[in-house]
Amino acid sequence: MKIRPLDDRVVIEILEAEEVTAGGIVLPDTAKEKPQRGRVVATGPGKLLDDGSRAEMSIATGDVVLFGKYAGTEVRVGDVEYSIMRESDVLAKEVKSGVAKKSAKKKKKAARKSKK
Repeated sequence: MKIRPLDDRVVIEILEAEEVTAGGIVLPDTAKEKPQRGRVVATGPGKLLDDGSRAEMSIATGDVVLFGKYAGTEVRVGDVEYSIMRESDVLAKEVKSGVAKKSAKKKKKAARKSKK
């Protein structure tokens, strides 16, 4: 079964929470918090505006996002758990640290070139 979200909704595959803390303590199932991180599997076409056009989605398929504990509606398809929520319920999008480092290097190179 495929899920296609409507309007400004997104389908997020819930990523499992860590089972071991940073200190090496193994957490039992009862002590785990509800996951707040997931990967976007599908996005809708965008919110319908008053003039009839669609607003562009700022989240794309494949993005890893953070959302509130109780945001969205949970749906299970087979063995995979999904959450369907509005784009506005997504709190943040994870950015790979390598991208930030590359852009910082480019800025330094540009600064050096402009000094010469």
